[in-house]
Amino acid sequence: MSAGPSVLVVDYALGNLESVRLALAHVGVEAATSGDAAAVADAAALVLPGVGAFGDAMRALEERGLARALHDFAASGRPLLGICLGMQLLLGESEEFGRHEGLGLVAGRVRRFPSPVLGPDGRYGPGAKVPQVGWNRIAPPDDRRDAWRGSLLDGVAPGAHVYFMHSYYAEPASRDVVLCETDYAGVRFCSGLA
Repeated sequence: MSAGPSVLVVDYALGNLESVRLALAHVGVEAATSGDAAAVADAAALVLPGVGAFGDAMRALEERGLARALHDFAASGRPLLGICLGMQLLLGESEEFGRHEGLGLVAGRVRRFPSPVLGPDGRYGPGAKVPQVGWNRIAPPDDRRDAWRGSLLDGVAPGAHVYFMHSYYAEPASRDVVLCETDYAGVRFCSGLA
C-alpha cells in the first residue's frame, strides 16, 4: 500500500499543473496537486510550476496563504523545485512589468533579456528574438563543473537540451546557487538554481 504521493505540485491558479504531474508520472514519481497551505506544509517535496506574469503569480500566492507556507517549507530543508516562473518566484524581486517582490528564498532578481539581444561581438546573435522559444542547452557553471554531482541533474550530460519559453531570466546574487547556465544569443544566464 502506498503512503500517498511523494510530491505535491502547488496549485495557485497560474501553473501548468497537469503537464507537470504527467511529466512526474512519466519518470515514476507519484504527485498530487493542491493549493491548500496545510497540504504544502505537510508535503514531503514540492514542485512550484508557473506560467504567466511574476506580479500576478506573487499576488496569487499571497492571497492563498501560500507565500508563507512556501517560506516555512523551504526553511524545513525539504526539496523544493521551481519550474519556469516557479523558479523565478524563488528570487527576491523581478523587473517584469514594474518592480515586484518575490519569495526571497534565493537572493537575486529576475531580469529581462535585452531586446534585441546583442552577442559578445556587438552583433545580433542568431535567434536573438525575445522571448526565447525553443530547445537550448544547459551546462554546469564554468567555475563549478561538478555542480550537478548529487543534484537533480546528476547523470545528465552537460549540453543536454531543455525547452525554453521566456523573456526574463534569473540573476542570483551569488554564483554558489547557480546549478546550470544557458547561452542565448550571447547572454549567459542562470537556467537552474541549486
